[in-house]
Parts: sequence; structure tokens; C-alpha cells
Amino acid sequence: MTLPDVSPATAQTPALRTVAVLTLGCKLNQAESEAIARELARAGCRVVDRPVQADAYVINSCSVTHVADRKTRHLVRLARRLSPAATVVLTGCYPETVGVEAARAVGADLVVPGRAKHTVAGRLLALRPPAGPAPQGEGARRTRAFIKAQEGCNDVCAFCIVPRTRGRERSLSPAAVVAAVREREEEGVQEVVITGTQLGAYGRDRNDLGDGPAVLIRALLEETSVPRIRFSSLQPQDITPELVALWEDPRLCRHFHLALQSGCDSVLQRMRRRYTAAQYRHALALIREMVPDVAVTTDVIVGFPGETEEEAAASLAFCREAEFALMHVFPYSRRPGTLAHRMDGHVPEPIKRARVEAMLQVARASATAFRRRFLGRTLPVLWEGLTRAAGAEPVWEGLTDNYVRVYTRSAADLRNRILAVRLVAEAEDGLWGELDGGVEPAVRRVEGETIPLEVRTASDHG
Repeated sequence: MTLPDVSPATAQTPALRTVAVLTLGCKLNQAESEAIARELARAGCRVVDRPVQADAYVINSCSVTHVADRKTRHLVRLARRLSPAATVVLTGCYPETVGVEAARAVGADLVVPGRAKHTVAGRLLALRPPAGPAPQGEGARRTRAFIKAQEGCNDVCAFCIVPRTRGRERSLSPAAVVAAVREREEEGVQEVVITGTQLGAYGRDRNDLGDGPAVLIRALLEETSVPRIRFSSLQPQDITPELVALWEDPRLCRHFHLALQSGCDSVLQRMRRRYTAAQYRHALALIREMVPDVAVTTDVIVGFPGETEEEAAASLAFCREAEFALMHVFPYSRRPGTLAHRMDGHVPEPIKRARVEAMLQVARASATAFRRRFLGRTLPVLWEGLTRAAGAEPVWEGLTDNYVRVYTRSAADLRNRILAVRLVAEAEDGLWGELDGGVEPAVRRVEGETIPLEVRTASDHG
């Protein structure tokens, strides 16, 4: 791969102090952004993860849908408005999809294709040397760290651009992943999220890893001591009793993200998925039988080419039956270079929107039902940070190991602590909890109705 030349910095080049590393898309992108941020911080930059005024911006893009493409272009324009003199670096999947020249035309100073993402920090520092030691930015002080274990996919599903943007499957060695986790442990991180394009395929590209994901999980359990390990996305064909049995260790978070995409067999076949609805149902039952109180989250695509009313209804019924803890619902997005792009029977947008809304209604109902199961119970919560500081006491936001978002009011510094919390009331997207000492929740259920949280913050799906 040929990359654009980077000219050496001159004496007139303003020093680099603050860098905003902005991330779109998947947990794997978040892991790679964290690696970029860490390298910049070690060089003396203040790193933030929000669109604020900065000397430089690194935009780690997604291209899984046309909406993701649009968000990438928006972030480049936003960076230009916030700091016209800043250096804007665009990397990730968007340049892989549209090409380097088209990506540069969006307005970036430097475009680094996704497969050269590991060079981003070095190339930016060569353009603009840092001013010297700086306070750690918000992006460097994580309570949960994303660790890449695998990249790429060989499956080539009909709708998916990822094999083109990420390439073929490549697995890091267990030793490399363990070393990364130990480094985060030393920094005080309480939870690591192990990520990959196709984590269930971990080790398929190597001859030394035997049963793949189980080898990696056992190495993490035996060779690290981080309190929580969240193993990211798997697929139904990856689920075996031997693999799920590893979740007997309480350090493994009771959370499986199990991609569905459609609950209808004929659509799954056109999508080139490698399971049936019945096989998915079996994997779901096995997980729930072996891991009590587990959260199973999923992705669903609505309006795939050729989807009939009957097929849409079958997928909707499957999702209602499955009672997922969280569903990410996407309207099908045409991606040039994929098999589905050339298929007949693309669903008209008004019909697609109506089907998305019907699926979202199921998603909201099942997420609410899952959270309500834990009202009145006490669960450990990892407190991630403040979500609102107005009023007498600030509002803190955290996460249970089984992926319930929790809020509480406390004047104490709860950040990066795992504490037992009694879950007492519903919030708009989670539950309110009481710490030892009787912290009052900011909302309570009144005659069966929920008073929503006043301010909501974005969160990852990790």
C-alpha cells in the first residue's frame, strides 16, 4: 500500500498540544482509537474524545452504512468549523470504501487508509511535534478499555463491506492480548472489552491456537487479574457448551452480543449467513441455560433486498420471542462492492422505515422488560463517570456486568469503583440505584409510570 508522503515539520509549525480523537462505529474502532490516543498521550499531547477546539483531530471513521459515511463527512466539517487551523487526519473504513483521493476531498489534511491506522499517531507527530508534557486528557482515563484481539473476516456476507475495508482474518497471539490487558491493569482499568471483527473466528488463521476463542479466554483468566472481562461479538455457530462453560468464572461478564441480522431463514440464506433461525434459537437457549441473568444483545437488519411482508413479520416475531436485552436495529444500506448491492427487489424507503419502527418497538419493550427483572436486586456496578453535575449532588453513570446501565446521585467520587448497588427505579435507558448509605434516586416509578432521566449521554455498545 502506498501512503501519501508526510512532509517534516518546520520551525513555523505550531506545536501540538490538544488532539481530539473522534470515533465512529464498532468496538474494534474504539480499541484502535484508544491505541492511537495512548501513543499521542505518551508523546506529550493532551488527548480528548469529544469534538472541542483542538490543535489536531483524528477521525476514525466507519463505513458500514451510508449513514456512517455521512457522519464521517460531518465530523470533518465540524472539526474545520471548531478549529480552522487544526490538522485534520481521517482514517478508518471510509477511506477504504471511497478511496484516498475521495476521502481527502472531504476536507482532511491527511488521509490514512484503515489498514495503515497503526501509523496515524506517528504521522501526525511527524507533521506537528508536541509542545511537551501535558495533563492526561479525558480519553486517556478509561474505566473500561477496548483491546483488539482479531481483525478481518473471511465470511463475505452479502450485505457487508467489512471484508473489503478490513481484509482477511488476522488474529493476535494470546500473549499479545494478555500483555495489552496487563498494561491496562497496571493503569487501574477495571474492565477490558475484547474486540474483533469476527471474534468467533479467533485463531482460524493460525495453526497454534486449537479451539480458538476458548484458548484466548483461558489465557486471560489464568494470566491476568483484571476484575471484568467482556468478550465481545460472537455468532450462533460459535456457541458450544464447552465455550459457554468458561462463563462459570465470575470475571467473565454475563453478556453475549450474538448477531442475528434476520429471524427469517429465507432472508438469512440470501444474506449468506451461516446459521438458521432454529440454530440461533438453540444457541440462545444454551447461553441462557448455562449463564443465569445473562444479557444477550443483537444486531438486526430490516428491509434487506427482496424482503417480503411475510419475511419481515417472521423476523419481527422471532425478535419478540427472543426477548433481547438490547437490539441495534439498522435499515438495510446499499454498499457498492457487495453482493446485495446488485440484488433485485430493493425495499422502498417508506416501507423500510415502517418496518424499522415496528422492530424498534419490539426492541424498546424487550429492553425495558429485561431491566425490570433486576428491580429490587443488588448487583455490582462499575461506575464510569459523571453524566450530570447540576443540583445538590452529581449524577453518576455505571454498568453492571450484564449490561444494565445504572445511575445514582452521590457527592463521593465513584469513578472506576465496582460497588454493590440496590436497583430501585427505572430511568429512560437504565435503572436508578442506591449505594450503601441510602443515596436517593433522582426518579421513581409513580403509579406505574416512569419519570424519565432529564439528561441522557451517549454510550458505547461494548
